[in-house]
Amino acid sequence: MSDLNVEGMALADGVLETIISIAVQEVEGVARVGGASAAGGLFSSRKAKPVTRGIEVSTDEDDGIAVSVRIEVVFGQVLPEVAQAVRTAVANAVLTQVGAHVSSVDVYIDGIRFE
Repeated sequence: MSDLNVEGMALADGVLETIISIAVQEVEGVARVGGASAAGGLFSSRKAKPVTRGIEVSTDEDDGIAVSVRIEVVFGQVLPEVAQAVRTAVANAVLTQVGAHVSSVDVYIDGIRFE
């Protein structure tokens, strides 16, 4: 993905994905962003960047942002509730930090984590 133009700003590759990754990681019940295919945890050290694999961002015809997120969920969580919390967290983070409307958030649950 090249620079994304949102609300009159050019965002470098990975900026929105990083914002989204951090927001999703903070949702209760999410074990991992990026699903089973992502290597390691979200952060390998204190100053490491969050995992952005498993997150796809595009703009739609109305300049809204469409997001796809792949996650693993902690065993015992109610999957529809976690998915809805992820949608809400993504929309709020993008609106707050970028000022852009999120038109859709597709959540793919790639696995269950037994902790």
